[in-house]
Amino acid sequence: MKKLSILGSTGSIGVNSLDVVSQNKMQCCVVGLAAGRNIDLLKIQIEQFRPLVAAVMDETHAVRLKKLLSPDCRTEILWGPEGYREVARVPEAEMVISAMVGSAGLVPTLEALDAGKHIALANKETLVTAGHLIIEKAREKNVRILPVDSEHSAVFQCLSGQREQDVRRIILTASGGPFRTFSRAQLDQVTPADALKHPNWEMGRKITIDSASMMNKGLEIIEAKWLFGLDIDRIDVLVHPQSVIHSMVEFVDGSVMAQLGIPDMRIPIAYALSFPSRMPNQGVFLDFLRATPLEFFEPDPGRFPCLKLAIDAGRAGGTLPVVLNGANETAVEAFLQEKIKFTQLPVVISEALSRHRWLSSPGLEEILEADRWSRQEADNIIKEISH
Repeated sequence: MKKLSILGSTGSIGVNSLDVVSQNKMQCCVVGLAAGRNIDLLKIQIEQFRPLVAAVMDETHAVRLKKLLSPDCRTEILWGPEGYREVARVPEAEMVISAMVGSAGLVPTLEALDAGKHIALANKETLVTAGHLIIEKAREKNVRILPVDSEHSAVFQCLSGQREQDVRRIILTASGGPFRTFSRAQLDQVTPADALKHPNWEMGRKITIDSASMMNKGLEIIEAKWLFGLDIDRIDVLVHPQSVIHSMVEFVDGSVMAQLGIPDMRIPIAYALSFPSRMPNQGVFLDFLRATPLEFFEPDPGRFPCLKLAIDAGRAGGTLPVVLNGANETAVEAFLQEKIKFTQLPVVISEALSRHRWLSSPGLEEILEADRWSRQEADNIIKEISH
């Protein structure tokens, strides 16, 4: 039985991961849970899965959680960065599902790797901001990083048993989000409620906004660079509105392999947890006879400038992807709070990138400092453009 710790258990990936665990109780169990502020849901998860440890963001929430739990609950309740690190390195865990939102997942994921845990990676920002450190640590500890993002899971499955030198390029697919046909004038009027209506996937708020701006696909390109060891120029994006083909790999002989399925995150989660075998799925299967025609379009850089910003930052490397990510997270939160327009997301990010003093080979402390700087600078830019 595979023992798991889940970083980000109350988010979309965490909830889906626990659903997979509940359907496969003979194959895996939970020994650690980490969440943020949603202690009501965490309480339910603790009562159902009975982990050894659980962590929340601060002591105040930890005290409240303890009061909600029954006196005979044996789960140790921790808090703060140290609590997250404890959940990441709990000795009993064999694998850690890294699903915390944003760059907050970086340090706990490094902690899990350092403790020799295999990683089921849903937190793309970890590789975006510190890919060289993560891959180096995984090699040092001889552990696997198994992708949970549907696109990277698709590529991983297509590459299984293939030779690296036979790969010509990776093709990541994107739904295009809810605004793929919008004009600039229409995009100027987009509200957070509009942007949170993804046509195919049910995801958390931050990643849903990233999907609408196509920043999510830019971050995935950088993530794929590190996961699969390819130059960014060999990673392409196609808009595929139906979200049936999750990604493809083209080989040097002209063959293309694709992974297909319904848009359900439990499928790539289950594959990461059970690799190299597969868990039975109790959900819905793809019905080819009822599926709509599969369409593909080239991304429009004029409509979605965030994609190009991410590609350029990924090519440059160093601390630029860190700044890209931190400024984006700050801008997305500002948009959700209606402080800036949807079309001002790339304005904030581009300006933060232009003001940054680039470092080519940052260590962890330099990455964390670049992340802190990018958020502060993005806040300053938001104040400037909102007056």
